[in-house]
Amino acid sequence: MNYEESLRYIHSLDKFGSRPGLDRVKKLFQLVPGVLGQSFIHVAGTNGKGSVCTMLSAVLQEAGYKVGLFTSPYVVDFRERIQINNEMIGKEELAEAVTHFQPMLEKLNAEGVIITEFEFLTVLGFYLFKQQKCDIIVCEVGMGGLLDSTNLIPYPLCSVITRIDLDHTAILGDTVEAVAFQKAGIIKSYGTTVTAPQRPEAFAVIEKKVREEHNTLYRAEDVRLRVTDMSGDGTRFVYKDTDMLLPLLGSHQVDNLRCALAVIEALQKEHRKEITLDHIREGLRKTSHPARFEKLSDDPVVILDGAHNPNGLEAFAKAVKSYYADGDKTLIIGILADKDSTSLYLLNGIFKRIIVTDIDNPRALPAEDLAKRLDGIADSIEIIHRPAEAFDKARSYGDSIFICGSLYLASEIRPYILGK
Repeated sequence: MNYEESLRYIHSLDKFGSRPGLDRVKKLFQLVPGVLGQSFIHVAGTNGKGSVCTMLSAVLQEAGYKVGLFTSPYVVDFRERIQINNEMIGKEELAEAVTHFQPMLEKLNAEGVIITEFEFLTVLGFYLFKQQKCDIIVCEVGMGGLLDSTNLIPYPLCSVITRIDLDHTAILGDTVEAVAFQKAGIIKSYGTTVTAPQRPEAFAVIEKKVREEHNTLYRAEDVRLRVTDMSGDGTRFVYKDTDMLLPLLGSHQVDNLRCALAVIEALQKEHRKEITLDHIREGLRKTSHPARFEKLSDDPVVILDGAHNPNGLEAFAKAVKSYYADGDKTLIIGILADKDSTSLYLLNGIFKRIIVTDIDNPRALPAEDLAKRLDGIADSIEIIHRPAEAFDKARSYGDSIFICGSLYLASEIRPYILGK
């Protein structure tokens, strides 16, 4: 099959939904021996996973390693989910791999083993990294950790847990402790665990799991760096007497930065990886991450962010107030129904008006329902169902424009904005 046919085939599996559990994907992995024996850095968490993965991939590439990067969801191109040395997997390579796997999936299907889209994508990505002889794979968990299809990784170089907050509460639990239990499920026996700064109740769960599995623990808080400037260009800081720049915006990225540096320190100490300060400085300087408080335009100011849960919205609101305190602001927002929306109050008083829009996703919260939850958050709440029309209406006001709520919204609206 060609590339377009392979994408249609992958997306056809979406009808089976997301179903936690490892039995199905284990059967598929058994048909491609060896792919789980690669060198992985396994990253779970609620917020910051993508940023930490992107930083690590850039630094490791700068250090001379061939790096596979497995992330989700994508923003513009499906192939963003499977990258090698910061380049998306080729269309031909992807199509050939899907063609290779199709008979296996049909055989399993005939046996009553129904593979979901993300399960297939996990095996597909790991297989392509093996084919391309990657040295290290930076792998982002899809959802949770314990029952995520990526959790068949047996011996990761590091198990990394970024900031934990309430998210996917219907599946992962409605307390921080319950979510932390799922995230900590990626910790394997006698390994190395790295954690970002956590709430005490989340850290207690992680620390217990670390002890039970006899892991060495690295904490992001122990990374010594000094922030010297935060601006629209990013964060300037000093690490081990070396001036560095992280172009990602927002004070929350400092926690992600500390987490990534803690992973690098763990790789240096526990696995003797040759990563110099020059590698770190240059890798971080080249780091980019679409839809994470990303500035798409200066006139008018247009900021796109994937914030969609309490911690993410808190970081988004703080960044808006820090960098764009003055002037009228319009927010465009759309969220998924399975996201915790109790933190929408964090947006109170920041925006002159809010335009609520729909997301092209079966899990989307209808705009009318979201508008009710936003009542009183801004002077004006409008509903415009199509994101492109919502953006055009926002431009007509002449305000600075901010977009948040879901990476699915970002993936739909970003190409339209850049095309304008």
